[in-house]
Amino acid sequence: THNLPPGLEYLNQLDRIIIHQQVELLEAILGTETSSKYEIKNHLGQRVYFAVEENDCFDRNLCSPIRSFTIRIADNTGREVITVNRPLRCNSCWFPCFLQELEVQSPPGTIAGYVVQNWDPFLPKFTIQNESKEDVLKIIGPYATCGCFEDVDFEVKALNEMSTIGKISKYWSGFVNNVFTNTANFGIQVPVDLDVRIKAVMIGACFLIDLMFFENSLDGL
Repeated sequence: THNLPPGLEYLNQLDRIIIHQQVELLEAILGTETSSKYEIKNHLGQRVYFAVEENDCFDRNLCSPIRSFTIRIADNTGREVITVNRPLRCNSCWFPCFLQELEVQSPPGTIAGYVVQNWDPFLPKFTIQNESKEDVLKIIGPYATCGCFEDVDFEVKALNEMSTIGKISKYWSGFVNNVFTNTANFGIQVPVDLDVRIKAVMIGACFLIDLMFFENSLDGL
């Protein structure tokens, strides 16, 4: 464990990560986008990290689902251990030359890996890459992400897309929550022996999936 990025030692023990977006009362009451805040927990519900989105009001309210952001993830001592950067990119399958790409750093300033959207006319598809931009895993979502009164699963697959090794799930959290707020609960399931840097990249992938497919308040019903 002495070779692990500082702050990621705890991920070495986890095969399930829960990401809970905190309720923003101002957003719920006024319908405006505020900076997202998340708690990242283990399967017992114990907080491991805390994440805060950084961007400006223009990005949040006018560019909402495609907005650029930096998400800073700190441990329980307040030390920043992961930085997630998303540039402003288009969000349409009709423009495959400028699709989503997200960079994950751990420790901040050192590349841990990337999440790259793959063009597909029907399915949400992403590739997880390591720090050298070598492909490691695939993420494939369902044809429909509305998830009517049920969870929505994005499968984590081997590069050949034949075997499934995990998933990123958007948990359905009830009618009232989904209609009146944009808050979301996600679960990440991966092999416990997966490289902790790739686990950190999977957390970044979860944030990207949330913004791309579940940002609107009626999504997930």
